[in-house]
This record gives sequence, structure tokens and C-alpha cells, in this order.
Amino acid sequence: MEAVEPVPPAVDLVLGASACCLACLFTNPLEVVKTRLQLQGELQAKGTYPRLYRGLVASVVAVARADGLRGLQKGLAAGLLYQGLMNGVRFYCYSLACQAGLSQQPGGTVVAGAVAGALGAFVGSPAYLVKTQLQAQTVAAMAVGHQHQHQWLPEESWLVALAGGMISSVAVAVVMTPFDVVSTRLYNQPVDGAGRGQLYGGLADCLVKICQQEGPSALYKGLGPAYLRLGPHTILSMLFWDELRKLASRAQHQDT
Repeated sequence: MEAVEPVPPAVDLVLGASACCLACLFTNPLEVVKTRLQLQGELQAKGTYPRLYRGLVASVVAVARADGLRGLQKGLAAGLLYQGLMNGVRFYCYSLACQAGLSQQPGGTVVAGAVAGALGAFVGSPAYLVKTQLQAQTVAAMAVGHQHQHQWLPEESWLVALAGGMISSVAVAVVMTPFDVVSTRLYNQPVDGAGRGQLYGGLADCLVKICQQEGPSALYKGLGPAYLRLGPHTILSMLFWDELRKLASRAQHQDT
């Protein structure tokens, strides 16, 4: 079996989070069924409650009938957030510990794995809470466990735009920073008399050269400042857009 070269912790974070999110797309229906089965008969003696969900196949059918096929993917967004946060932190911390040489010490691998797992679970816990409550929600006839209503923020509140901006800016920063690094390098390189770049032949060439000579983690240079700029920019843009849309709507109603 071919040996796999170690990658920087930052790259492990992105790769680990992405891999687990992809897996979540396929396993989330089983998570919905598991949640319903675990909540069924909560604090009730066996045989004193109706068994609405019976086994794996019958439970999948019951969920699909009650909530439609889309019901099998309830809580998917929260599940993806949970997997990304938990496993991103877990892979990052474990890779960092291995890079520091902890895995070479007696029992170091176990300690590194335990600490990384605990930190990942702590960071992902709020997303798991939301995921569980969303997956439990269903029609009254098939409800098990407490049914939560997720109306935490008023629909017209500026806090909705604020929360949306904060979450989206994280994803944008992670996805776009490599392209931002490449574009910065391309625009800043010296050119010859014909205006052709002297360091890079284009986007793909720049990407390959950075990875080969500086390592994949170089694609995330400036990630912190990028988020600190992008976060406020995205949040303010969302806030201003939301408020301007409300003003336009009010003006339209006044004209009519």
C-alpha cells in the first residue's frame, strides 16, 4: 500500500471537514431514523406507548410517509455544520499534535486522539443540538419526543441578516481564499515587454507552482485577515441590503 505523505494541519482541517460533510449527505437519513427511534417512548414504560417506528426499514417508510422523501434529509444543514465543525477541529488538532511529535511518545496517539475528539465534540455541540431538534420535528400523528419550534429570531429582525452573514462568511473565506491567493500572485507578478507574466503562465500554473514549492497550506495564507475583512463586509452588505429592501417595500406600499 502506497504511503501517504502528511499534510499541514490547516489542509487536514479542510480535507477532513469536506470528507465528513460529503459522507453526511448519504448518512443523514439514517440519522433522522435513529433520532426518532431514540426519542420514541421517552420516560415511558415498555408497552405503554404506541410504537410508531419499528426497525430500520419500517421507520424509513414511516418518515417518508409522514414528511415526504425530503423528510429523510431533515436537519441536513445543521448536520453538515456539525460534521464540518466537529471533524474539522478534530482533524486539525490531531494533525497538529502529530506534527509536534506527540504521536511518537508512548501513548501519545491515544492522548492526541482523545483530546482532538473532545475539542471537536465541544465545538460541534451547538450544531448537534439544532440538528437533533430539527430531525425530531414531524406531523402530530407521528411525533415522538418534545417538538421544538425554531423561531429564535423575529422574521423581520436585522439579527437574521447578521446571523446569516456570519455563517456564510466562514464558508466563503474557506472556499475562496485559495483563489484569492492565486489572483494576488497573478496580478502582482512582474511582466515582460509583451505583458506576459514572468512567474506564472496562468491560474492552473500558479496553483501547481504554489503547491509544489510552498506546500498546499500556502493556498490559505492570509486566511485570518481575509475572514476579518470578509466577515464584516458580508455582514454589513446583508444588513444594508435587508434594510434597503424594507425601505423600498414601504415606499411601494405608500405609492399604492
